[in-house]
Amino acid sequence: MNDLRLALRQVWYVNLAFLRNPASLFFTLVFPLMFLVIFSVIFGNGHVEVAPGRVVRVATFYVPSISVFSVITACYTNIAISLSFSRDSGALKRIHGSPLPVLSYMLGRILHAVVIAVVLVAICCAFGAIFFGATLPTSTLPAFVLTLIVGAAAFSTLGVAVTALIPNADSSPAIVNGTILPLLFISNVFIPLQNPPQWLDIVGKIFPVRHFADALIGSYFQLSGNGLHTNDLLVIAAWGVGGAVIGARLFQWEPRV
Repeated sequence: MNDLRLALRQVWYVNLAFLRNPASLFFTLVFPLMFLVIFSVIFGNGHVEVAPGRVVRVATFYVPSISVFSVITACYTNIAISLSFSRDSGALKRIHGSPLPVLSYMLGRILHAVVIAVVLVAICCAFGAIFFGATLPTSTLPAFVLTLIVGAAAFSTLGVAVTALIPNADSSPAIVNGTILPLLFISNVFIPLQNPPQWLDIVGKIFPVRHFADALIGSYFQLSGNGLHTNDLLVIAAWGVGGAVIGARLFQWEPRV
C-alpha cells in the first residue's frame, strides 16, 4: 500500500476519532459561530468600507473574517495542541515506531484539518447567508476556494512547526494562543481595519494572517476581477513552505525530558 493510500486511511481514522469526541466536535464547530454571533450583535449595525467605494454591513464583513479565524483554529491551533498532547502521552513515539510512514501520518493530520476548515467555512457562509443576508461569492468562487485551501494547508504546516517551541502539553494552549491571538486583532479579522497606523499596517503584513484575511475577504466580496489575490497567496504559501521545512527538521516524536 503506497504512502498516499495510507495517508487517506489515516484521515479516515482521525475523522472517526474526531466525531467520537463530542466535546471536541462541539467546540470546534460551534466556537467560530459564537464569535460570529457576538461580533455581529455588538458591531453588526455599523458599516465598514472593504474597498474604495464599497461599503458593507459589519455583520456581513464578519462572515469571511470569522471564516479566517475558523481555518486558523482548525489547522494551526488544533494541530499544534493535539500533537503536543499526543507527544507527551507517548502516542507519537509509538506511531513513529510503527510501520506507518511519517509522511503518511502527517499528511493525514493535515488533510483532516483542511477538511474541518472547509466544513467550518461552509457553516459560517451558510449562517451568514441565512441570518445576515450575506451574499455568497459566485463569480469569484474558484478564487475563494483556492485561497481557503492554500491558507488551510499553510497554517497546518505552521501548526506542526510551532510544536518545536512547546516544551510540554500543559503549556501548549498558552503558547499557541499567544502566538496567534494578537495577530487576529491587527490583521483585519476581529476588528475591521480602516486607516490603521502605518506601523501597525506594516507589522500586520509581515505575518500570514493578514494576507490570508485580505485574500479571503477580497475574494468573498468579489473586490477584483477574478477575486484572486496572487501576492497574498504567494506570501501565505511561502510561510507554509517555511513551516514545513521547520517542522521536518525540528519536530520531536518523543516527550521532552
